[in-house]
Amino acid sequence: MQTDKTRDPGLTAPLSALRDGMASLNTPRGVHKELMAAFASHHRKRRWYQTLSPAQWGVAGSLGGIAAVLLVTMLALQAPMPATGDATASIGRDNGAAFIALDSFERIEQDPAPRMVEATVPRTALASLGVPVSPENAGDLVHAEMLVGHDGHPLALRLAVQ
Repeated sequence: MQTDKTRDPGLTAPLSALRDGMASLNTPRGVHKELMAAFASHHRKRRWYQTLSPAQWGVAGSLGGIAAVLLVTMLALQAPMPATGDATASIGRDNGAAFIALDSFERIEQDPAPRMVEATVPRTALASLGVPVSPENAGDLVHAEMLVGHDGHPLALRLAVQ
């Protein structure tokens, strides 16, 4: 809201003339409603995905494909992280094969009846353990031996040498 201090005295006369001129212009009743109905009949409401042309959909699809290829390439080129002190402590050696602890050593030692189970594991599931995964071998299955606790919980994993 303007006060007398912020009001520009040079605009008082033109704004007064504009107000007087606009007061004489009145739209008849119902014109707004009729205009909106006519506009709605000529321009049907569309869903958001109908507003894009086929060319725009093609560009969006190709950009999505490019993004997917870049993501897969970045993941394939990412080198496994170097082992830190904590990671090397969780790996033991048994007959030359790496034995990776999936649970704490205390839990493994205290299990009353652990058993060894052979399994085939998807290579993508082993990526978090440092097994290299590329687009060529992502669908491969890896033969592994798992140390399973008495409750069925996996305690350790050893990749089979092939």
